[in-house]
Amino acid sequence: TACPPPAAISSECGGDPLFLSLYNELTLRHLQSVKRPTVRDRIAGWHAYRQLFDLLLEEAPKDDGSDSSGRVTLYILPEWCFDILHEFLYQFQGFCQFRTTTYTAAAKVADDPDKSPQSHTQDAIDALGQNRDAWAVETVLYYLHRLVAVGTRSKSVSATYRFLAYFSSVTLSRLECLLGDYRASIAALDVIYDPEAELVAVGEDMKSPEELVNGVFPARLSLTYHAGVSYLMLRRYKDSASILGGICLIMQRGFKTGQLRKIPGSEQFNKLFDRMIALLAILSHICPISVVDDIIASIVRDKHANNLSKIEAGEEGYEDLFIFACPKFVNPAVPDYSQALKPGCPAVPYGQDAYKLQVQHFMTEMSAHTSLRKMRSYMSLYTSIEVEQLASFNDMNVGEFQSWLTCFKHKMRQLERGTAVASADSASKGVVKDKAGTAMDIHYNVTGNVVHVDEAEKTRQFETFFMKQIQNNDDILRQLENIKIEH
Repeated sequence: TACPPPAAISSECGGDPLFLSLYNELTLRHLQSVKRPTVRDRIAGWHAYRQLFDLLLEEAPKDDGSDSSGRVTLYILPEWCFDILHEFLYQFQGFCQFRTTTYTAAAKVADDPDKSPQSHTQDAIDALGQNRDAWAVETVLYYLHRLVAVGTRSKSVSATYRFLAYFSSVTLSRLECLLGDYRASIAALDVIYDPEAELVAVGEDMKSPEELVNGVFPARLSLTYHAGVSYLMLRRYKDSASILGGICLIMQRGFKTGQLRKIPGSEQFNKLFDRMIALLAILSHICPISVVDDIIASIVRDKHANNLSKIEAGEEGYEDLFIFACPKFVNPAVPDYSQALKPGCPAVPYGQDAYKLQVQHFMTEMSAHTSLRKMRSYMSLYTSIEVEQLASFNDMNVGEFQSWLTCFKHKMRQLERGTAVASADSASKGVVKDKAGTAMDIHYNVTGNVVHVDEAEKTRQFETFFMKQIQNNDDILRQLENIKIEH
């Protein structure tokens, strides 16, 4: 049954425009979840979100602390705030993909005089041409940045605007990742980890911004997944493995206890879990230092043994894993719709194949790792070895191999996420101080014509052993309690 339009229920809420905008967003979101949206539905969704965000920003406190509209209370649950922003970006992503596929479908028949575009394709091209500003990326970025600014700049701002600010930063991080700006994706999360940020009132509890985000599991999952992808693409392998391994361990326990099934949207959790496990499979090979729990490492080996064996044998296995695990990248550039129906037009709009470009970028980076892994495997067998002998093992001449020795050090040297430090300097307030580190499990230096190798010191984690034995003991006790003994 279709929901009544906002005008039909206007009398029930005294014509409150913000209430009606929230209702309109909710009904349109439901509509797009149960049917395939048309181009008109997508454009209507854009206008609905613009109206909602304009009203929210209009009623937000001004810089001087005054309330522009006099509204006393506005409280939206944290889960609802995230749902609004998550769906906002989901529809933007879907629209970018829709206009590319529509252009491509029209271009396929343009060169064939015996064919004409289908009516729905022609209608979509006309609608897109008349609404070129629909889902414009600069406007999407404007709303997200404004919501972050409004919710973090003033002490008098209400809890709802604080919720919107921190979930907007999660959404902004996701958007930057989809656009391929990985540094901006990580930087967008700084407001969440700001040590000087005030606590947020969530019901009767006071929580930090990080606790607020972690309390809404879909938001935590979105943050972690896109941050993990961004760290991987920035060659910060330890950070990527650490953040992805941590959330996968939590999810694995949640699947076992059934807690995750109680959360709305849980049907998507399995898909994201499998994607993150695939990312960890990549990281387990390019980052020799293990930062992942043994349970997750075992799952990685079980799920991707075939691909890992291909990589070990020197074959291409990275690309299949990355294609499965990466997000659906988008290009926000608007194509020239007037060219789509002309003979000789490009089959794909210029620059629109963002997905293939990111896969190509990743594979370019991975192309060096086959040689680097082979080099490391030989060096780990020696404490010292002549450069000439090591070069012969790697089927290289000495001059070329010396460049690879330097390349290995450079490729594995990376930034590692530090902790945010409170500072009196307003320019550096709340900035996370990253530190330089390495992802290598061996250290080496070249003296004269000899490579000296020193294995990195291994930290023994006793707590892992004891926690595993405690868990095994609990499992045994639980099995004993379930045994029925007949007297």
